[in-house]
Amino acid sequence: MLELTDITKTFPGVRALDSARFELRGGEVHAFMGENGAGKSTMMKIVAGLFAADSGTIHLDGQQMRFANPSEAKAAGIHTVFQELTVLDNLDVAQNLLIGREPVRLGGAWLDKPALYAQAESILRDLGIPLDARRLAGSLSTGQRQIVEIARAVAQNPRVLILDEPTSSLGRNEEELLFSLVARLKAAGTGIVYITHRMSEVFAFADRITVLRDGRHILTDESANLDRPTLIRAMVGREVSEARHEGAARSAEIALEVTDLRRGQDVRGADLTLRRGEVLGLAGLMGAGRTELARLMAGIDRPDAGRMMLFGQSYAPASVRAAMLAGVAYVSEDRKGLGVVLPLSVGQNIALPSLSRLSRRGWLSPTRLRAFATEWMGRLGVKARGPDTVVGTLSGGNQQKVALAKWLATAPRVILLDEPTRGVDIGAKAEIYALIRALAADGTAVLVISSELPELLQLCDRIAVMARGRIAGDLPAAEATEETLLELAFHEPEAA
Repeated sequence: MLELTDITKTFPGVRALDSARFELRGGEVHAFMGENGAGKSTMMKIVAGLFAADSGTIHLDGQQMRFANPSEAKAAGIHTVFQELTVLDNLDVAQNLLIGREPVRLGGAWLDKPALYAQAESILRDLGIPLDARRLAGSLSTGQRQIVEIARAVAQNPRVLILDEPTSSLGRNEEELLFSLVARLKAAGTGIVYITHRMSEVFAFADRITVLRDGRHILTDESANLDRPTLIRAMVGREVSEARHEGAARSAEIALEVTDLRRGQDVRGADLTLRRGEVLGLAGLMGAGRTELARLMAGIDRPDAGRMMLFGQSYAPASVRAAMLAGVAYVSEDRKGLGVVLPLSVGQNIALPSLSRLSRRGWLSPTRLRAFATEWMGRLGVKARGPDTVVGTLSGGNQQKVALAKWLATAPRVILLDEPTRGVDIGAKAEIYALIRALAADGTAVLVISSELPELLQLCDRIAVMARGRIAGDLPAAEATEETLLELAFHEPEAA
């Protein structure tokens, strides 16, 4: 159905694609894999009409195509759902679903609102999506907004659907909804390009797998012919250990203790203990209150009730700065919105929380900033031309490393990591895991919030599970399984 041959694309100083190729059959799910920066998204943006290839050809149903813009690609039946969402928060669900295709009256001069909501409700009902068409998109969770974006593409009956990290923000119920939509499209003959770093999803329902590395085609094969180690070697060009970490001793000093912490309906009496030199995982279903609890500990929000103790002293930060001065750092799950400032350089991002240390008498030294940023880029292996590189031009994995470097540079005693490897390839994950373990070995207390249970099992010393705003239980990672963690996640705590 879709064939890309000898695609080359160069950006200033970087060859993103080097004679790469890809093919897609109708009625198949084709996983498109590779490390961050391998060229996957660039190749799909060429298909979607966002970029023009320097050379190479695109054939759709045997006919050579060249899309000058996304509208031409959509007209040909190619629809893309990128990792960075385009849902407009100031519009409601119906307006987002039918944006650009709104029913109108009087020759286009008047929006036909009754028809708009009737069509949107029909789409939601047909796709089995339990959302109110009149609900403002800004009030939706990240996962719900992602489902709206996917539904917008599915509703247009695409010939080719490109999904870029579609489950990165989804809860379990939303994932099941997505998988049912994918199965429905596949049965109808749609060709689906599925970009993901989650191996479990690839082997669960991808028919074929293509791997890019450094902009070059490495392999294409039936998923049944591949196994996890082979796929990892193809992606990163080396062996990557996925062995579980052996847990640390439980007798270490208590770094952060939370007792009966409450905020609205999100956090309803949470009790949590984090020890020095420990990596504590925090699991739970979407909406369980994990991020809300972390925001209280980080000084972003203020609790309604409860107590926090930091190394034996009362701890009640009134701001992020107060938390930072106390030695507590927080890396948000919202990398684009809260983790990094996309228009700024790598150096400026890394230096942001440390400006007072890099300044003398109120004057910021560019030389000190550059040296400081270069050191941290080296420590975390940030792949960029230099500290002057704009963060928005980096791959997701390198943006995540910049977000980590920014806060690690403050030398925190406690660091709270919310989905630290979301949208990050397996090679970068291994590097981030090693970094987290090194932090713990140096005595830092680390809390890791993750929706990927295998990640928590591999990385953590101990895992706590949150359910309905409270801690349902915790256990050593060595004794935990995905099943036991899910049992706790579905636990119904007693009324607070």
